Amino acid sequence: MAKIKQNSYVLFYYNASKKWLVKISKKESLHTHIGVIKHADALGKEFGSRLTTNKDKYVYLIEPTMYDHVMKLQHGTQIVYPKDIGYIIARAGIGNGQKILEIGTGSGSLTSFIASVIKPKGHVYTFDVDENFMKIAEKNIKKAGMSKYVTQQNLDLKVAKKMPLEEVDVALIDLGDPWTVLPQVRKMLKGSGSLFAICPTMNQLEKLTIALVENEFTDIESTEHIIRTIEAREGKTRHSFQGIGHTTYLCYARKAFFGRGTKKKSVPATFEEIAIQDDAENDEKST
Repeated sequence: MAKIKQNSYVLFYYNASKKWLVKISKKESLHTHIGVIKHADALGKEFGSRLTTNKDKYVYLIEPTMYDHVMKLQHGTQIVYPKDIGYIIARAGIGNGQKILEIGTGSGSLTSFIASVIKPKGHVYTFDVDENFMKIAEKNIKKAGMSKYVTQQNLDLKVAKKMPLEEVDVALIDLGDPWTVLPQVRKMLKGSGSLFAICPTMNQLEKLTIALVENEFTDIESTEHIIRTIEAREGKTRHSFQGIGHTTYLCYARKAFFGRGTKKKSVPATFEEIAIQDDAENDEKST
């Protein structure tokens, strides 16, 4: 039976839109519109219990998940939302023991979530050039309890002469111009290693896709993920008027070897050739 202790993180849950993630300190109190919640009242209680405020409102004491940490972390930049992170993890097959490269740490939301999946034997190596954002990310990663599995470094990989990693399982890119680091990422990825890029616009997807082919990546896929929540209540279930719609586009690819430079070209060497090959295969299937 998990009991709440001093310095435990607890999610004070009132409803779907009113919930507070706090670090328990017996001398602290949380002042809200539903009343005062004394931290000391939570000490020794089992997760799932509830407390009553001085306004006779109650909150549940929920043990926070990584989702809760990500949604409540301090934002220095736009975060990568769990709905997108879940697909990244599933599509790239991210799991315990893997070596993960991240370019563009941002607020550390993706960093923390990925670290929680690859631990205890894996590690995330994340690089950024903005020291202020890195400090915010460091706090968020520590708050999520993932510092042990993350190494942060202030390094611009676009101009780095020597690559800091090798045989990386998965590379995650969150930059405005992800195509500029593809040569460097390719050097660090293992054969058929996966790559995911976060792209806010379709123009970025176009440039990135062309650059992926030029840098010998295959299995290229661009997706968008939208969640539509349902207000399920007896006799009046309906779609919610609130929810998370478009947040970003995701581009996935795998490192391959096109065989360029050989006398007999066995695979397409350009984006146009790949498109022609795909059209021909689709025509064969339809006949």
